[in-house]
This record gives sequence, C-alpha cells and structure tokens, in this order.
Amino acid sequence: MDLKENNKFLGAGVLFVATIVFVKLFCSALVRRSRKRLPPTVKALPVIGGLLRFMKGPIVMIREEYKKLGSVFTVNVLNRRITFFIGPDVSAHFFKAPEAELSQQEVYQFNVPTFGPGVVFDVDYSVRQEQFRFFTEALRVTKLRSYVDQMVMEAEDYFSKWGESGTVDLKYELEHLIILTASRCLLGREVRDKLFDDVSALFHDLDNGMRPISVIFPYLPIPAHRRRDRARARIADIFSTIINSRKRSGRSEDDLLQCFIDSRYKDGRPTTEGEITGLLIAALFAGQHTSSITSTWTGAYLLRHKEYLSAALEEQKDILRRHGDKINHDILSEMDMLYRCIKEALRLHPPLIMLLRYSHSDFLVKTKEGKEYDIPKGHIVATSPAFANRLPHIYKDPDSYDPDRFAPGREEDKAAGAFSYISFGGGRHGCLGEPFAYLQIKAIWSHLLRNFEFELISPFPENDWNAMVVGVKGEVMVRYKRRKLSIDN
Repeated sequence: MDLKENNKFLGAGVLFVATIVFVKLFCSALVRRSRKRLPPTVKALPVIGGLLRFMKGPIVMIREEYKKLGSVFTVNVLNRRITFFIGPDVSAHFFKAPEAELSQQEVYQFNVPTFGPGVVFDVDYSVRQEQFRFFTEALRVTKLRSYVDQMVMEAEDYFSKWGESGTVDLKYELEHLIILTASRCLLGREVRDKLFDDVSALFHDLDNGMRPISVIFPYLPIPAHRRRDRARARIADIFSTIINSRKRSGRSEDDLLQCFIDSRYKDGRPTTEGEITGLLIAALFAGQHTSSITSTWTGAYLLRHKEYLSAALEEQKDILRRHGDKINHDILSEMDMLYRCIKEALRLHPPLIMLLRYSHSDFLVKTKEGKEYDIPKGHIVATSPAFANRLPHIYKDPDSYDPDRFAPGREEDKAAGAFSYISFGGGRHGCLGEPFAYLQIKAIWSHLLRNFEFELISPFPENDWNAMVVGVKGEVMVRYKRRKLSIDN
C-alpha cells in the first residue's frame, strides 16, 4: 500500500472521527436545549395568541392563570412572548437586574410621541440615567420643603371657594386641585398664573392621546394621535417662550422647571429647550395620575370605614395640639396614620397595573416552591402591582381595607421580604416621585379633615379598567359641611 493510499485512508479516518465528534456535540446541544425548563404557556389561539385575553382584562387573565400555572408563566401576544413574574420570590431579578439584562426602553417606546424626542425612553441608558439624576436633585428634601408650602397654599385657596355646605364630585375636585398644584410646583408660576387653562387643555389632549392601541401602534394616524401631536407641538412653543424669558431676565423660580433649566450633564452640556419640555411632560404624567387617583381612593375608603376616619381625625387633633394650624414638610411627615391610609388605598388600587421589561439575555428564576425556569432572551418580562399587592400569603384578608397592616409590629409589606409592595415599583427603577406624591396627598387630606365633614352619597366606586392608567370609574359624590376640627373633644 503506497503513501498516497495511506494518506487517503488517514484522511477518511480523520473525517469519520470529526463527524462522530460533530454529531455528539450537536446531539449534546439538542439535549441541553431540550432540557431548557421554559415556563408554562397560557393556552390561547394561534397567531393572535393571548391578545383576546388581554383585551378582556389582563388582571382577569393573570388571576386565572396564576391559579393554574403558578407564579411564572408565559402568554403569547401576537408575535411577542410575555412572561409574568407574580410575587416577591420571583420578582427580585425583575427589579434588581442591570439595564444590560432587563431594560425599559424597548417596551416603553409608545411614550416617545407624548414625551418627545431626546428624553427618557428615546435616549440610551447612560443619558437616561443623567436625566433621572435631574429628577432626583429636583426632588431632594430641601426642594420638597418649598414644594409643600405651595401645595398647602393651593389647597387652602381651592377649598376656600367651597360654600358652607354642598354636594361635589370628589374625583373631579381632587383631579382639578392636583393639576393646579402640579402647575405651581412643576410647570412654574408662569403657567399657573397666566396659562393654566391653555396648558391644562393641551395636557388633556396629550393624556387622551395615550390609548391601549398606542402601545402597539403609537404613530397610527387616528384622531386622538393627531390631537396629541398638535398639543405636544403647542406645549413645546409655550415652554420655549417661558424658558427664553427666564434666561433673558436672569430670574430664578422655585419649581421643577427651574431645576431642569439649571441642570447640566456630566460633560457640562446644559439641557435644551426640547429636553426641558419633555422632562416636564414626563414628570406631570408620572405624578398627576397617581396623586389624583390615590387621593380619591383615600377619601372614598375613609368615608366608608369610619374607624379609620376617626383614627385619622384623632391624629390631626394631636398634631394641632402640638403645632397649631401650621403645616410644613416636617409636620406632614408626622402624619403616620394618614400615611398608612394612603398607602393602603394605593396597595388596593395602584394606577399602573403592569410593569414591563425586555430581556437581553437568558436567566434563571426560582419559585418559592423550588421550581426553576429558564427565561429566554427576547421575552418581555412583566409583573403586576394590582395582582401582586393582593397575594394572600403576604397580606391577611388581601381584598379588605386595613391600613394597620403597615403599622409597627405587623408590617405585612416587609414580612415576605423586598418587593412585597410594588405600587411605586422598586429596585433600580423605583418611582422617584414617591415622596412628592405622599406629601401632596397628605397636604390635601390634612386640610380637608381639619375643615370639613363628609358623607359619601354615591355607591362606592370601582376601577376604570378601560383607562391606560387605571383610575376611578364614574363620579364619587360626597356631601360636605364646613367645620373646624376641635381639639377639645
């Protein structure tokens, strides 16, 4: 057998061995892939997947599938896979993962037409982090102290226009007061004193331009989107004029607008007019809904549960004895009973019923029962404050209104660990405006408790599940009578 033939057999042998190795590696990869422990999938029709279930109400779907599939499950919606994490035991990665692994930008792109270009979800993470730093600096305690003075002034002025007695829609009244307060603290004196009606109407068009269809098709040429775009352009013109006027005059005001004007990026670059306008719109959207909705629910529950109304009144009497009629940041911070009443209303009715992220890499999640699931790259990951806040293994009688569940000694929101209470989100993307919201609602309700008696005369309200931000459905009619809270009884 000559050398040429030997080489031929040798080459064939090497090819045979390489083929065996390749087949083994390929089979091993297939086995590994087949062993991937994917979450259970919600049964649904092909192509449109769980879209119909979503349209009927995501909370209904979550409730049904949680009972059947547990705390981790996937639903197919059109061409996307959404994997739900329900409960603190499986939500840690959702709230703590770095942006490179779980990001907001891809899933919240529908906000870009409203907020505008160059801000929040239209910029990369590093720029967004700097913009969030502007929010943080604008909402530090020294700033909040001055905002409280404006909140108190707006509440006193607004309710001074009520008569000695009467009937009002509490939801409407509080919505109107919240936008007035937000205009004063966030948008600035120029808007509050001269342009409130114009800007309020424009924000109404912006708000109505965010529909459920906007999440999937944010640029669809429907009438609501066209009104949204016209309103956005007009708001940009108004704030351009205000910003230039302040810069020319050298005048400085104590509001969020001024904070954004004075903000600088790390490289020294100042914020642009477009960025300032977009950040203000984002701030108003983040704060207005939560405060107006939660202040309404707080009132409805206090008027329904007289024992907690009495406890809140006793707290006000105690504070009046020690501080008189004075209200400031530190005094509001002492109102622990009122704080718990607000927090419990927000537990039962969080305005944002779903929080979303986009997965950039595979990761593992483990349930409290010990089951492990591999979550693939490309999934949208979701959690639901509206459902997770009512889990019976965390909260006793979860559907009942019980502010004392947060009292020292019980603290049910901490017993199961972090992320048991997620009305304001948590972790890396927790709501920056949480302290502002609590102060605003406390300022309103401390004034109402001290100056009025109320009676709820309409049926107890329900959730408005048809809204993008879930609020209060219909009117909340109350009968009021003016009176000064006496500290002698």
